[in-house]
Amino acid sequence: MKQVQVGPVSFGGSKTLTLIAGPCAIEDEGLTLRIAETLKKITAELNCELVFKASYDKANRTSVTSFRGLGIDRGLRILERVKREFELPIISDVHDESQIAAAAEVLDIIQIPAFLCRQTDLLVAAGKTGKPINVKKGQFLAPWDMKHGVGKIASTGNDKIILTERGATFGYNNLVTDMRSLVIMRELGYPVVFDATHSVQLPGGAGGSSSGQRQYVGALSRAAAATGIDGLFWEVHEDPDKALCDGANSLPLAQVKAMLQQILAFDAIFKQGEATEA
Repeated sequence: MKQVQVGPVSFGGSKTLTLIAGPCAIEDEGLTLRIAETLKKITAELNCELVFKASYDKANRTSVTSFRGLGIDRGLRILERVKREFELPIISDVHDESQIAAAAEVLDIIQIPAFLCRQTDLLVAAGKTGKPINVKKGQFLAPWDMKHGVGKIASTGNDKIILTERGATFGYNNLVTDMRSLVIMRELGYPVVFDATHSVQLPGGAGGSSSGQRQYVGALSRAAAATGIDGLFWEVHEDPDKALCDGANSLPLAQVKAMLQQILAFDAIFKQGEATEA
C-alpha cells in the first residue's frame, strides 16, 4: 500500500484512519473557523489525524440559483487562515485547469470532484503540481476503472494519489454504496477514503437541490471502517438544517465526537487483523 504523506498527516499504512471533515461550502469566515477549531479539538482528544475540507466553489450544484460558495479568491484566503491558525492540512476541489495554480499555492491536497474524474487535462494538470491528489470516484464509474484516472496522474511522475468512494448512481435521485469498491480500489495500491456523507446524498432529490439521509452516515461509516479504509470523509455543520449547501446529508458538529470514537474502534479492529495477516 502506497503511503501518501500530507505534512504531519498520512494516508495509508497500518496506522489509524485519517478524518477529512468540514462544511460542504464556505458560507462565511466565522463559521468556517469555528468548525475547524472544534474539529481540531475533537480529533486531538481522540488521537485522530485531521484534514480540513471546505469548497470555495461548488460548480456542480443542481440549480443555477443554488449557493456555490464565496469564490476562489475569498475562499482560498479563508482556507489559508484556517491552515495558519489551526495548523491543519487543507483540501478543496478544483473544477477546471484555470483554478489549479492558485489552488496549489494554498491547498495541501487538490481534490478532483466525482463528475470530473475522467477529465484527462484536469487530472494531468493537477498531477503536475506535485501535490497529493484526491480523486473522487464518479457515481457512474466502476471501481476497477479508477485505474485509468490513477494512470493519468501517475503519467506526470506524481504518485501521491488518494481515491475516494462516494456512492454509485442507483436509479433516479439515489445512490448506493458497494463496499466491494473499497477493497477493489485499495488493490490498486493507493489509499482509499470513504465519503460517507455524500454516499447518503439524494442527488436532485429536493427538486431544485439535492436531499439526503444523514441518519445512515454512522451505519455506512462503521461498515466502511470494518471493510478497510485509510480515511473517512464527513461534511459537518453547526446546524445542517440551515446549511446553504448539502445540509440534508451533513453531520451535526455536536455528533461528530461520539460517532468518530465509535468508527475508530471499528478501524482499530480491522487494522489489527490486517497487521496479523501481514
